[in-house]
Amino acid sequence: MAARRRAIALVDGEHYPPVVAAAIEVTGGVVAALLLGGSEKLRGAPVAADYGVARLDEALGDAPAALARLIRDTRAEVVIDLSDEPVASQRDRLHLAAVAMAGGAAYRAGGLTIEPEDRIAYAYPAIAVAGTGKRVGKTAVAGHLARIARGALTPGAVVIVAMGRGGPAAPELIDPTATPLGIADLLVRSRAGAHAASDFLEDAVLAGVPAIGCRRCGAGLAGDVIHSSVAEGAALAASRRPALTVFEGSGAGLPPVDVARTVLVTSSAAPPEEVLGYLGPYRLLRADAVIVVGERGSSTLIDGIRALRPGVPVVEATLRPRPAAPIDGRRVAVFTTAPAALHDALARELRDRYGATVESVSGALADRVALRAAIDASRAEVFLTELKAAAVDVVAEAAVVRGVELVLVANEPVALDGSDAVDHLLLTLVREATATGS
Repeated sequence: MAARRRAIALVDGEHYPPVVAAAIEVTGGVVAALLLGGSEKLRGAPVAADYGVARLDEALGDAPAALARLIRDTRAEVVIDLSDEPVASQRDRLHLAAVAMAGGAAYRAGGLTIEPEDRIAYAYPAIAVAGTGKRVGKTAVAGHLARIARGALTPGAVVIVAMGRGGPAAPELIDPTATPLGIADLLVRSRAGAHAASDFLEDAVLAGVPAIGCRRCGAGLAGDVIHSSVAEGAALAASRRPALTVFEGSGAGLPPVDVARTVLVTSSAAPPEEVLGYLGPYRLLRADAVIVVGERGSSTLIDGIRALRPGVPVVEATLRPRPAAPIDGRRVAVFTTAPAALHDALARELRDRYGATVESVSGALADRVALRAAIDASRAEVFLTELKAAAVDVVAEAAVVRGVELVLVANEPVALDGSDAVDHLLLTLVREATATGS
């Protein structure tokens, strides 16, 4: 018979204490309880004996902090929620579930059990780059992190492991430092039916470091993936004995690896509740730093992040284009996944910094019908494209047919205030990760 796990019970004063005590006795394994609030059924200040436990803590207005402390002190393996409305709302309870998982404990309520994710052990220094959703700038941050690490560490000693919904059947290593990877190679992949704009290919081509592509399927409410080949990808990365490995998440899915440091990337355009509510706090509790990407900050989002993770660095950033080849004096059509609100700033940057004449900007890389219409309307001499979505099978193929030059463009995160805050943050994480290992 399996041993009962050490448990903490979440209780409230709206329940009659003897009823709660009976539930705790039947449950078994409960070593402590946390009183969330409520007083309707209480006849004075409660004590541990009222609930049949050795220790009773009170939330005192900060239930997440109290629960985190109690998990640490008791080494609890599961949190059993015996509370109810109105003392704890659904939002409150999901926040407590996030705290439980961040502390390594499962969360159990009536009809619901959430287990903390299983993380792959990794013997080398590593940083995870995770996102709160799709297209928040995660790959841009991962690539920039790799470039910074490459400059700070032994040349060639940085590797990226990226998982994606369109990743290869088995983990695949691309090493541009040994064999250059160009548009022609990507076209060969695309024509063979493979996803030629997968994140690991973007990392290899535009960050210039070895990259390993993995696949994943599904991402739970807390970012736990249902299936992935990241364990095999991590083993392949470890075989290179890297000075630093960057594990890149996919969408809202977290890299399932035990790492030294984690940077969380979100968008200023994201609904604050998607980041701060539901099980969003779990991602924030996992993070050692947060980068909020967008042209304009969201005070509600920023303030909420700082309230949930006081003391954790939060940097507001925007993405700036960096063409992989000169475009000075060229007439270009730009293809991106950026929303229309950012197109003018993108065109201005390419004109002012790189000397291009921007004929048009299309944000339709993920919409093949609209993308083909934008290409048909273009008379540009250069197609400038992000390596995402239909960049290869539509844009690159059209460039070949037309005899138009195709230039890839990377996105570089820079601080909104014009400072070096992003580079400083990422370099700090590199130094901390390589000093402490995983």
